[in-house]
Amino acid sequence: MVVSSSNPQNREMAIRKRIASIFNKREDDFPSLKEYNDFLEEVEDMTFDLIEGINVPAIEAKIAQYQEENAEQIMINRARKAEELAAAMAASKGNPSQTDNDGAASQSSQAGVSGQGQYAPTVPGGQPRPTGMAPQPVPLGVGPDIHGYAADDEEMKKLQAERGRRAGGWSIEFSVSRKRALEESFSSIWIC
Repeated sequence: MVVSSSNPQNREMAIRKRIASIFNKREDDFPSLKEYNDFLEEVEDMTFDLIEGINVPAIEAKIAQYQEENAEQIMINRARKAEELAAAMAASKGNPSQTDNDGAASQSSQAGVSGQGQYAPTVPGGQPRPTGMAPQPVPLGVGPDIHGYAADDEEMKKLQAERGRRAGGWSIEFSVSRKRALEESFSSIWIC
């Protein structure tokens, strides 16, 4: 599978995400640190070659072969990662991890994970759905302004308008010079 995107950064991120989901072994899956580092180096070499478009068919064949030979291990590692993420989400919400099955099932359902280790649907941005009621933002123009004054006062509205013009770069001097420039430019136009 070749990932194509107009943005090179998005393309690289997509390739790295894909490779990481397939070659997802951890250090404890290897008998020695050297073997783990060799594995990481080989994966990074393949990732770099895919990003740069070097020998892509051979790398894709190697990825397919690895997926076929290690399908069970890949799924186990994905499930382990999902469980760790669910536990981390539960811990961040203040739910202590429990060892009994009933507690773990209720904890995982609160964390957005079903009993089989599958994630519940997320919002389009990829973030988990919020579970609690968050404080709602106050709309602008309702209640006192940031200085504590009521916005209904006519004098306050004029002051806010003047501050807005100054904040936007408008000044009376600019207005006068602009008016004179416009008058000079239009006075030089000859209509025949």
